[in-house]
Amino acid sequence: MSQLHTWDIFCRVVDNFGDMGVCWRLARQLVAEQGRAVRLWVDDLATLHALHPEANPGSAVQSISGVEVRRWSNGFPAVRPAQVVIEAFGCGLPEEYVSGMVDCKPQPLWIMLEYLSAEPWVPQHHGLPSPHPRWPITRHFFFPGFVPGTGSVLREADLAVRREAFGKNERGRLWNSLGFESPAGDSTVVSMFAYEHAPLKGLLASWEQGNEPTVLAVPQGKIVVQVLDYLGAEGLGVGSGCRRGSLEVRILPFVEQPRYDELLWACDCNFVRGEDSFVRAQWAGRPLVWHIYPQRERAHWRKLDAFLELYCWGLPGAAAAALRSIWQSWNGVVEPTAIGGAWRAFWTHRATLDAHGHAWTARLAALGDMAGGLAQFCHDRVK
Repeated sequence: MSQLHTWDIFCRVVDNFGDMGVCWRLARQLVAEQGRAVRLWVDDLATLHALHPEANPGSAVQSISGVEVRRWSNGFPAVRPAQVVIEAFGCGLPEEYVSGMVDCKPQPLWIMLEYLSAEPWVPQHHGLPSPHPRWPITRHFFFPGFVPGTGSVLREADLAVRREAFGKNERGRLWNSLGFESPAGDSTVVSMFAYEHAPLKGLLASWEQGNEPTVLAVPQGKIVVQVLDYLGAEGLGVGSGCRRGSLEVRILPFVEQPRYDELLWACDCNFVRGEDSFVRAQWAGRPLVWHIYPQRERAHWRKLDAFLELYCWGLPGAAAAALRSIWQSWNGVVEPTAIGGAWRAFWTHRATLDAHGHAWTARLAALGDMAGGLAQFCHDRVK
């Protein structure tokens, strides 16, 4: 596969961290594990800085973790296209760049990296060629997924080893680095990463009024406003905590990707959103609740149900029903005022859900890794 050494990845930040998170992980993995030379073109370096503090938002060209990072702005520079070009999530490519691709002999391999989906049509569309409507060049669709015949999901080669090595001492160091002591052993520890429209107040009330202590870890972000409003603690800042009844809330800094993985490992249950944190929560092997990115005409509900069909396979009926109930309440498929009861029903199956989470990671691992699969996919299409 050495003949496809140079790669360009293009990424636009729409309104959240997910697209950048996936592209940054992919770029680093292609360099570190596949030996590729990667340029990552991004239009929002501030978002990359949040995910990886070494990134300098003011630098148009920089090398980070072996990846050449370029600011993507108007007036695209004259550069030679890479041998493989990744257009991430329908971001479009600069006209000047596409013109250069067309003129190359041989032409670069143009990959349309699509959003992750569990919908049943994905395996049939993964890998299909698509002639460009205006330029004499062919693109290929690459669909990440959860079943054979798809592109799988990103997973670093050492991820399982790092996760298994993350024990009690490491959890303590993580909490200390975030400005807190380790939660008490009898607490249910939950991480919260969600969109602003989540029915959060009902869930907070359930934890506050519960019979067992709950520690809620909330990384800095827009959802914090809702949490503080519920607590009546608008002045609470990063590194601070607040108690109400059985609920303790901890406001965390927005952490870089490796530490976010550790946070997921340190929690008993993880509320996640979008794509990147959703996949990382699955690799954590813990019970999770997914807040899917909302789409027009409620198209996201079909995607949610498609994943539930896969994920619930092998779960006992009562546990599967409880998992479906809280996911649907959290995403507004059913009346969100029922979220408190949905949580209580969900958490009665904690041991079953925990075992299922670990079994699910084994199923995912059997599919292989997306970065390696993408490299092989491109190699197989070289004429």
